[in-house]
Amino acid sequence: MIAQADSEPKDGRRRKRATIFPICVLALYGAVYFIAPEKIGLALRVDVKILLSLCIPLAFVFAVLFLVNVLVCPSQVARFLGKHSGFKGMLLALVAGIISAGPIFAWYPLLKKLKSEGAGEGPIAIFLYNRAVKPFLLPVMIGFYGWPYVLVLTFLMILGSIVVGFSMEVAGRRLESALT
Repeated sequence: MIAQADSEPKDGRRRKRATIFPICVLALYGAVYFIAPEKIGLALRVDVKILLSLCIPLAFVFAVLFLVNVLVCPSQVARFLGKHSGFKGMLLALVAGIISAGPIFAWYPLLKKLKSEGAGEGPIAIFLYNRAVKPFLLPVMIGFYGWPYVLVLTFLMILGSIVVGFSMEVAGRRLESALT
């Protein structure tokens, strides 16, 4: 019996874990139904209203993610982030960080390869910093926080990434000259 559980594919275990949250939510709704049945209708109406308000932004998110994954290849970006790429390399790192998708740890091997092939600290820092700016999440953020907040936050994040990138570039040059 134990051997069967260990030999079960990882996907099967993931599917089982993925059902835990919905089952818990249904159990909570069931408990609320028995404790305060008059509240269950209100809770369901609020949930449906929130879900419907997020459908259009989420559809936009999925469409943009699809296009980014189809049109942009990480290896294409890698060629243009050399140590002496200057402002163009920084700008490319900024855009690449914004449009990059997937978990950050999946990008670490590529960034390590870029670094070993001569990419500067600045473009790498800018890329990592701008991973937090996601255009496909902007409609959702705007829906929750409003235009002014989202515009100011996004501008400050991009500006901060440039400051950090140039600081890393200067620090990298100083460290390199001190070691030689």
